[in-house]
Amino acid sequence: MTSDEVLAEFRAAGALMEGHFILSSGLRSPLFIQKMRVFEDPARTETLCRALAAVIRERFGAVDLVVSPAMGGIIPGYETARALGCRAVFVERVDGEFQLRRGFEIKPGERVVIVEDIVTTGLSSRECITAVRKHPGTLLGEGCLIDRSGGTADLGLPLISLCTLDIPAYAEDSLPSELAAIPAVKPGSRGLAA
Repeated sequence: MTSDEVLAEFRAAGALMEGHFILSSGLRSPLFIQKMRVFEDPARTETLCRALAAVIRERFGAVDLVVSPAMGGIIPGYETARALGCRAVFVERVDGEFQLRRGFEIKPGERVVIVEDIVTTGLSSRECITAVRKHPGTLLGEGCLIDRSGGTADLGLPLISLCTLDIPAYAEDSLPSELAAIPAVKPGSRGLAA
């Protein structure tokens, strides 16, 4: 699947939004990718995750376990694991730190890949990596649907994606005038009350 085909799927789902957005990292951006618009369509999600699974298999070989960060990574992690024919688990925050819960485990010798939806700064990925490294198994790398860092996110291990975008992100005090003139909205889920 080419980058253009991946973006066409996101566009068709209405998942590429333009405006002034506050990202989960706190940075501001003129483009927001509302991946849940993609994930509400099981067929579209399956198509994208099968393509990601093929890239993961080509790069890392056989995979025994996919680990994803909750919440946004659960659906693509599960679908990618299904295409890889392996187990899928997720880490979730406990007192602000990612941990395996619910009886999930990483067994000795398992070949593990982290699967994310969108990588921006790589913060969630690095936190997930830290959690996974507390367990046995071999962490091979990470796969994501879209790397919006333009390839600059440093995870300390290989990151592969179906599509790499170089979308600008700005600190609130460094906004270009055209972005500062638009009211900011926070369409993501992090920080919302339960």
